[in-house]
Amino acid sequence: MKKVFLNIFLLLFIAATFSACKKTLEEQYNNPEQSSVQSIPTFFTALLNNDRIRPAYWNVRTFLLVQPAVYSQTASYYNSNDSYKQSDSYINQYWSDFYYSAGNGSGPMALYRQMETTYKALSAADQASQRVFMEAAKIQLIDQAAQMVDLWGDIPYSETGSLETSSTIVNPNFDDQKALYTSFISDLDASATFFASATTNASFTKQDILLAGSTDKWRRYANSLRLRLLMRISNVDEATAKAAVGTMLANSAQYPLLDGGNVAAYSPATSDVLLTPLTTNNDNLNSALTEINSFYATDFLLNKVLLPANDPRIPVMYDKYGKTVNGTFVPNKTFRAMPITYTTGQTDTAYTSYSILDSATFLQNKNLPGIVFTAAETNFLKAEAFERWGGGVAQTAYETAVKQSVYFYYYLNSLGKGSTVTPTDVTTFLTAANVAYTGSSADKLTKIYTQKWASFSFLQSKQAWAEVRRTKIPALTFPSAGKLNGFETPPARLLYPTSEILNNSNYSKVRPKDTRLTKIFWDVK
Repeated sequence: MKKVFLNIFLLLFIAATFSACKKTLEEQYNNPEQSSVQSIPTFFTALLNNDRIRPAYWNVRTFLLVQPAVYSQTASYYNSNDSYKQSDSYINQYWSDFYYSAGNGSGPMALYRQMETTYKALSAADQASQRVFMEAAKIQLIDQAAQMVDLWGDIPYSETGSLETSSTIVNPNFDDQKALYTSFISDLDASATFFASATTNASFTKQDILLAGSTDKWRRYANSLRLRLLMRISNVDEATAKAAVGTMLANSAQYPLLDGGNVAAYSPATSDVLLTPLTTNNDNLNSALTEINSFYATDFLLNKVLLPANDPRIPVMYDKYGKTVNGTFVPNKTFRAMPITYTTGQTDTAYTSYSILDSATFLQNKNLPGIVFTAAETNFLKAEAFERWGGGVAQTAYETAVKQSVYFYYYLNSLGKGSTVTPTDVTTFLTAANVAYTGSSADKLTKIYTQKWASFSFLQSKQAWAEVRRTKIPALTFPSAGKLNGFETPPARLLYPTSEILNNSNYSKVRPKDTRLTKIFWDVK
C-alpha cells in the first residue's frame, strides 16, 4: 500500500469533488457549518459519488472493456495476441481508486475510515443520530470490497487507513479472502437488522444520492447483497450458504429483497439500486466503446442466446448497422454478430455487415446509471437456490427474472430516447428451446446461469466474469491461436498492480498466490 497520508488524499478529493465541474453536487451537498457531526454526512455523499460505479468513460474504457468484459465475453474485442493480458497501469488506477480519494473513483476505503474516526469522537447522542450514515456507508463499502476480492482474492482491508484510525503508519497485511467474505456476510446481516427499525431524517435524505434516504431500500440492498455473496460461496461452502439462504427466502417479511415485488413489469427506477448521473453530466459511452471497437455485437450473446429465442431485448440492445453504398446508407437485413474467431484484419473488413450496440441504449445515452443491483439479479439468485435446495418455485423466480431483465433494458433505452418504451411481448420467447424451463436440473441451472450472464452485459461485466468463473456457464470458447506465451486464455484472477508490489512490504506473504491462474476461493468447479 502506498505510504501516503490519507488526510492529503481526502483534502484533494473534497477539492475535486466539490469543484466547478460538479457544481450541482456542491450546491446540494456542501456543508456550510463544517462541524464534526456534519462532516460524516458530507463524507457519506462523497463515498457514494463514485465513477467506478457509474459508467463513466475512464472506468468503462480502461477497466471494464479491456479486462472483465473481455474475460466474460460481454463486450467485443480485437482478437489480438495480447487480448488476455491485463494492463498494469489501468489495473493500478482501479486498485488505487478503491483505497484513495484522488482518482476516478470515490476512494470508499479512505472515506469510510475517515467517517469511522470522526464517528468515534462524537458524543453518544451524536453517534446515535449519525449511525444511519455509518451503516449505509458500510453496505456500500462491502459491496465494493467484495468486488475487489472477486478480482484479486486477498486484499488489504482491516489494517488500511491506520493513520486516520490510530495516528500510525502501518503497511497493511492482506486479509484472507474467505475470511473477508465471512465478515462481509455477517456485517450485512447486522446492517439489514439495523435498517429494519431505523428511521430516516432530513439530512440522510438530502445526502443520500443513491437511495434518497429510504431505509427500506437500504435494508433490501443489504439483504440482496448478502444473498449474492452467499450464493457465490455456495459451491465451496454449500452448508453455510444453503442454511442462510434458506432462512432468508423462507421469511420475506424479515428479509425483504430488491426483487421488484416479484412482478415482471416492474419499475427499475424505483425498485433497483442505480447511481444516476449528476445533472451536469453530458458524457456518453460512444468514445469509450468505439475507440477500441467494443461496440460490435458479441458472438455468443447475440448469435447463440438471444437470436435463437427471438429475444425481445435484441432491438434495444443492438442495431442492425449497415454500409454506405453510392452515398446511401443500406441497413443490414438481420441482426447478427461477427464470429469471435475473426482476426483483426477480418474484423476491420467485415464489421459493417454485422450488428453493433444500440445507440439510444448504450452509445449515446448520457443518462445511463451505474448499476448496483437489479431485481432481475435477485430473482436469478432465488431461482438457483430453489432449483438446488427447494423451498420455492424455481421456474416462477426464473421466468420473473428473465422478464424483469427485458423491462430493465427497455428502461435503459427509454432513458436514452427520453420517452417511455415498453416491450410488446415478454412471454412468447420463454417457450424457446434455449430459454424454456425444461429438462434436467442441470439443464435448468444452465439456463438460469446463462440468462443471468446475458442480463449483466458489459455494464456489469465484473459480476458476469465472477459468475462465469463460479459456474463455468455459459461454456465460452476463447480463441488461443497466436496469443502471447502464457496468455493463451483469460486469467482466473487479476495480478496485483506493480505499485502495490513495490510499496507494500507485506506483498511477500501473498506472492506465491499472485499468478494469473490462481483461482479465487469460491472458484472450485
